[in-house]
Amino acid sequence: MSVESVRAEKPVNSPRTDARPGGVVGVLAFAGIVAALMQTLVVPLLGDLPRLFDTTASNASWVVTATLLSAAVVTPVAGRLGDMYGKRRMLLISVAPLVAGSVVCALSSSVVPMIAGRGLQGMGMGVVPLGISLLRDVLPAERLGASIALISASMGVGGALGLPFSAAVAENASWRVLFWVAAGLSLMVGVLVRLLVPAGRTASRPGRFDVPGALGLGSALVCLLLAVSKGSDWGWGSGTTLGLFAAAVVVLLAWSRWELRTAEPLVDLRVTARPQVLMTNAASILVGFAMYAQSLVVPQLLQLPEATGYGLGQSMLAMGLWMAPAGLMMMALAPLGAKLTAARGPKITLGVGSLVIALGYASSLLLMGSTGGLLVVTLICNTGVGLAYGAMPALIMGAVPRSETASANSFNTLMRSIGSSVSAAVMGVVLAQLTTDFGGHPLPSEDAFRIALLIGCGVGLAAAAVAFLIPVRPAADSAGTTAAPRSATEVEAEVEAEV
Repeated sequence: MSVESVRAEKPVNSPRTDARPGGVVGVLAFAGIVAALMQTLVVPLLGDLPRLFDTTASNASWVVTATLLSAAVVTPVAGRLGDMYGKRRMLLISVAPLVAGSVVCALSSSVVPMIAGRGLQGMGMGVVPLGISLLRDVLPAERLGASIALISASMGVGGALGLPFSAAVAENASWRVLFWVAAGLSLMVGVLVRLLVPAGRTASRPGRFDVPGALGLGSALVCLLLAVSKGSDWGWGSGTTLGLFAAAVVVLLAWSRWELRTAEPLVDLRVTARPQVLMTNAASILVGFAMYAQSLVVPQLLQLPEATGYGLGQSMLAMGLWMAPAGLMMMALAPLGAKLTAARGPKITLGVGSLVIALGYASSLLLMGSTGGLLVVTLICNTGVGLAYGAMPALIMGAVPRSETASANSFNTLMRSIGSSVSAAVMGVVLAQLTTDFGGHPLPSEDAFRIALLIGCGVGLAAAAVAFLIPVRPAADSAGTTAAPRSATEVEAEVEAEV
């Protein structure tokens, strides 16, 4: 990163002093809840999609895969454009595909437009990292830590509320109602952002957008995530799966070379290579893995027939209601995480959160035999997730200049998504390989669930180890509470020292 590029990206406007912090945080938290709702919206429909659209189960699975892929590709692009042209502007632009995708899904009568609509919904997933990055521009320093934790926790609330809501609608009304409600909520987010959220800082000279970098990263992510998410269907040793993995490696190497040489990269790899950023992203992959694993394993345990001897025989709606308190726990624990970050720093909060996740998985080995026991497991795990998710953006923003806040946060969100995708693949393999016969149908065995939960515990411990090894720079504005935000002059001096 050159000194000239830093000078070119000096902010030309300051945070608005008349903005109401509570209103700003409330709107951005609501945006996070709506974005998370989109991810769990179709879960109750997955079993019925082949019948509803007269298609195969494999084709219907693309309703989930399309959202995953589009979110992974668009999120880092939205972050970079937010740094260049304004984060609120990109927030408003990101809301548009959420509304459009929901309407397309609601009107769909075949699987192809449904997949297209879900892809559009995935394009709006950048609202959370954009919102977190905008906080750094528009809130006073003393409010920043708690606000970051709250908005990070909103993802858990959306996921928790989305499952029982979707199940209730799917059981008692037309499935199209789900998407009309999603469209209305998304439109409400756009109106509230437009009315209540200030613009924040923008670059005086945005420069050029790195189109080759965006295409390269998007292509590599599509190859990687497609292989991870569909490998179990195609076969992990099939030519298609191995070819996609190989293509992802080749394209990523070529993309890295381009990003290091271009003057205005999509992702500044020199910044992401800073130890604090690099190790936070590594921990994010592991936390994303651990977070998603329990959300895959526990619902299956709750819904398997009691006749298996370890299943708990709950309906889809009952399962969603049992899972809901865990998501709400993330929001309830946000203030505690902010206080811990203010007192000890985000590194400690991330490490403690990861240890709590591991503790939740360890407790599951004793508590998996009852619905109440699994409720305790999810409460413990999501307490840890809430602490960890609130700390990661603070660590990232404490190590990057203001001109790259949205881009760096979006890249961190991408790392969590990759962890979740790998988790889905690993848990899928474990549960598919260790089965028992039940009435002529193979079901995951009790040992399969125990092994899956042990893997989650191990990954949580690994995330804690990485977190405690993060070399936090004392001068960093880690949570917005221990140091004043760095000025453009200070960032310029920092870059001159690096150059």
